[in-house]
Amino acid sequence: MHVLATAGHVDHGKSTLVRALTGMEPDRWAEERRRGMTLDLGFAWTALGSGQTVAFVDVPGHERFVPTMLAGVGPVPAALMVVAADEGWMPQSAEHLDALDALGVTHGLLVVTRSDLLDPELALTDAQEHLSGTGLANVAAVAVSATTGEGMAGLRTALGVLVDGLPAPDTTADVRLWVDRAFTVRGAGTVVTGTLAAGTLRVGDELELAGRRVGVRGLQSLGAATAEVASVARVAVNVRGVGVDDVPRGTALLSPGRWRSTGTLDVRVRPVRGAELDLPTHGVLHVGAAAVPARIRPLGIDTARLTLDHPLPLRIGDRAVLRDSGARRVVGGVVVLDPAPPSLRRRGAAVDRATVLSRMDGRPDGAAELARRGTVRAEDLRALGAPVPADAPNEAGWLVDPALLDPWRARLAAAVRAHARLHPLDPGLPVEAARRALDLPDARLLALVSRGFTVREGRVHAAGTTVGLPPAVEQAVTTLLAELGREPFAAPDAPRLAALHLGPRELAAAGRAGLLLKVVDGVWLAPDALTRAVAVLAGLDQPFTPAAAREAMHSSRRVVVPLLELLAARGLTVRDEDGTHSVA
Repeated sequence: MHVLATAGHVDHGKSTLVRALTGMEPDRWAEERRRGMTLDLGFAWTALGSGQTVAFVDVPGHERFVPTMLAGVGPVPAALMVVAADEGWMPQSAEHLDALDALGVTHGLLVVTRSDLLDPELALTDAQEHLSGTGLANVAAVAVSATTGEGMAGLRTALGVLVDGLPAPDTTADVRLWVDRAFTVRGAGTVVTGTLAAGTLRVGDELELAGRRVGVRGLQSLGAATAEVASVARVAVNVRGVGVDDVPRGTALLSPGRWRSTGTLDVRVRPVRGAELDLPTHGVLHVGAAAVPARIRPLGIDTARLTLDHPLPLRIGDRAVLRDSGARRVVGGVVVLDPAPPSLRRRGAAVDRATVLSRMDGRPDGAAELARRGTVRAEDLRALGAPVPADAPNEAGWLVDPALLDPWRARLAAAVRAHARLHPLDPGLPVEAARRALDLPDARLLALVSRGFTVREGRVHAAGTTVGLPPAVEQAVTTLLAELGREPFAAPDAPRLAALHLGPRELAAAGRAGLLLKVVDGVWLAPDALTRAVAVLAGLDQPFTPAAAREAMHSSRRVVVPLLELLAARGLTVRDEDGTHSVA
């Protein structure tokens, strides 16, 4: 299937043309048929002689319904620009062309209708002059009369040539179906419709809609139920898990986990048909079937930051229309450069950002995005629409710009040295301090900087370094170890430790160095105390009591009780229910 949209001034025969081509009534509402003008989006389809099926999104031409027109045109790849021979080029002809040009539509046909009422040549020439300088400048032109049938065969032939030249859609892409209509079917529930521009939908799919997980209960395309619909196609999707009131026009049906909604984005704005770019402070961003008010902050000659009233799922390279609804004009075409931009809080940030944006072209480039961001989650890079570079360093789902690794290592080495100078009793930079020093989003990225460093007990050390102690502390520990050599279980009391100038920090440093063993707060022994204790206790009758252990060790309850608990915790002894102990 191929999907085309109509465009043109009100009452120039768009719906009549679609009706003549398809034999179907595109105007869905009785009010539309009564008034003879399209108020909402209409849909109809036909088969061409080549076997190709063409579906038409028939849009309203009245100025008051330009947002509805944009909702219909947004997702489609080609358009029929319709001009009546008896009226010629009109104001809404111009605004519709501006919208198509802003969206970058380059495929289409110029159709001059009502050629039975007036020679179409004048309207045709005038319309082609207006099309010049736009993406539709060189499209084929056909003059027809839907009333007499004149030119209709030629139009169908031109349609066949047009759809044969349309680019092939990516049927494997992530789904983003902009909802242009939602309603309820009794016995089935909520149904949403839209133009599937890329990807494939299948019955049973789990998708996201209005912030919820929904299931696809059924699909319908061209009026028939189907198990699968591939892009490009008009499709109706019966979804479970969401009510119709929660799905306004412009909501997007999405592949789960593959998109990120954004309320702030940096864009390039191209004025329509060579006009001067004149950005208002407020406007409306039209993308897909969505229309969202936006605050506009100019950044460069043709770049700006948009702050949306509510977030949309956007990617790099998305095209949209920026409209000044107050002045009733299309400001220009928007290309999304960055849907996840940095903040502009610091002084001079806006100027620097404008320079960065001036070098961006709106084409998704994974390596370039990684270089700009430094670090990014792989899933977030994919959600931006950029491919993940195959050779990018990665850790725990994070990608890192390779150019950062050597500077990181240099900064880490400096931070480790500085910490050692400032904290001689506390060597080794804590991992969290290392993360902050490198401004890493995740401490696990330190693994990518490990060359030249070792990480032990939550601290980063220069590779090959040993934990040393200041000379005075080392001498005090040596004295203490000599005393423990004579009485291995006579842990020094607080006065003795104070006399040796061994406070909590000095003792902790000796413990980290493996020179002392901490049994419990205030009880320190030689590092081989557990082995020596097991040797003594093994000589007792098994099981033994804490009192027997205390006597054998020539120690005190202050030392023996916590020592027995430590032995049991290490699995060297077993504590029985009656309070006795046995060597394991």
